[in-house]
Amino acid sequence: MRAYARYAFGRFLQFLLVVFIGINIAYIITHATPIDPVEHTVSVATAFGHTAPEAIESMRQSLRELYGLTGSPIEQYLNFWRRVLVADFGPSLSAFPSPVSTLIGRAIPWTVGLLGVATILTWIIGNLLGGLAGYYRRSRLLKGFGIVAMALHPMPYYIAAIILLIVFGYLWPILPISGGSQMNVARGWSSEYILSVARHSMLPLLSLLLVGLGGWFVGMRSLVSNVVTEDYVVYAELAGVSKRRILTAYVMRNAIAPQVTGLAISLGHVFSGALITERVFGYPGIGSLLVDGVHAGDYSLVLGVTTVSIVGVSLAVLVIDLIYPLIDPRVTVS
Repeated sequence: MRAYARYAFGRFLQFLLVVFIGINIAYIITHATPIDPVEHTVSVATAFGHTAPEAIESMRQSLRELYGLTGSPIEQYLNFWRRVLVADFGPSLSAFPSPVSTLIGRAIPWTVGLLGVATILTWIIGNLLGGLAGYYRRSRLLKGFGIVAMALHPMPYYIAAIILLIVFGYLWPILPISGGSQMNVARGWSSEYILSVARHSMLPLLSLLLVGLGGWFVGMRSLVSNVVTEDYVVYAELAGVSKRRILTAYVMRNAIAPQVTGLAISLGHVFSGALITERVFGYPGIGSLLVDGVHAGDYSLVLGVTTVSIVGVSLAVLVIDLIYPLIDPRVTVS
């Protein structure tokens, strides 16, 4: 138990280091952009009329204090970390005066719901079929699915999104092509609203499923193909153990560990959103929010989304590092 505590503490320190480095890199990149957020806001505010120079200067000074851009670079950096520690990224430029944290809080449930479900479904279906294909290597049906999966896997997910948009939005218009729900349906836990959200998520979900299945399928099939040649599997077959038990208890159980790691990392990437898919379907998630922030030069919003993504991915890796020794006895914690 003491060895595991030392192992967990070391992994937690690595998590903090990765988050610290990642956020610092995001801070440097966003502050190196040629766009001055204060001047951008001032130009937008004064674009429709003349304003007294004193009022403009007062606005400029207030905005610099608001965005934490006063003082020396060191003071700005320390002020930034004080805000990060309390999840306060300041107001958004593109949706002023709404706080960045509020915008992210609105968008995260949409992205987590869409990408979380898509990731888990592709992982389950891809690994199940990949395991069957690796064990039953003579099955024509599984061979055919493998060919289709490998053909779809290299396709960019936004191409799949555009194809689905054309087919089910124009040629055979049976599914909504934009938004997260029907506009005239009140938000809540009513069956009408839930069904509306489900219908609007069908096309984005299908675009992610079609492209994502191939990777899990090919990976699991390769792992299983290596495991079935192990001595303990051959011995179990010679001993008359049923194929179903061999597949579940001996083969897939030993082949699934690397896929669990991949699942954790994929779930961490949920917080960065599916940028182009969300944009194609007008889905109100983190990806669309990030694109809007980049287009508007809203570096507070970009920093906020990037920070959430870094923490999400790093936390997912930390969690899988902590549970890996519990599910795979071959991993040492000494």
